[in-house]
Amino acid sequence: MDDITKEKLNLEISKIDTLVDKSSLLLVKCNYSEPDFFDLNAIGSILHSFYNGLESIFKLIHRATNGNPLTSTMWHSELFYSMLEETKSRKAVLQKELTEPLKEYLGFRHVFRHSYGYELDWEKLRPLFSGMADIWQKVKSNLENFLLENTAAH
Repeated sequence: MDDITKEKLNLEISKIDTLVDKSSLLLVKCNYSEPDFFDLNAIGSILHSFYNGLESIFKLIHRATNGNPLTSTMWHSELFYSMLEETKSRKAVLQKELTEPLKEYLGFRHVFRHSYGYELDWEKLRPLFSGMADIWQKVKSNLENFLLENTAAH
């Protein structure tokens, strides 16, 4: 993997760090009071941004290690699952234990893009939002290991 791609990956990682950090105040607020319409829409936007950030990282890795573009209508899922598998050109990026939690964020991405803000349900958002920082730390650790292995190999 070239240095430019690594720089881009590190930038995306830092952007997600910032997103998770800045969203912590809203999470604290929601622990004390039920989120209103505006809070729910903010949470939906944060969760959507979180998965989009992950997807940006996955796309960078895919382009750098596979080369071939994803063109099917199911490319979001294909890209996600490809990060869990070893290929000829790289080891798996993510540990299998992250499959189920990250599938929830992928699924929410679709819901958020195809629904109205007033349809967001706190009971469905709560586990995603409250677990986001923990999931991010696990994903980030996997990404850092992946980058370390790819730096050591070159």
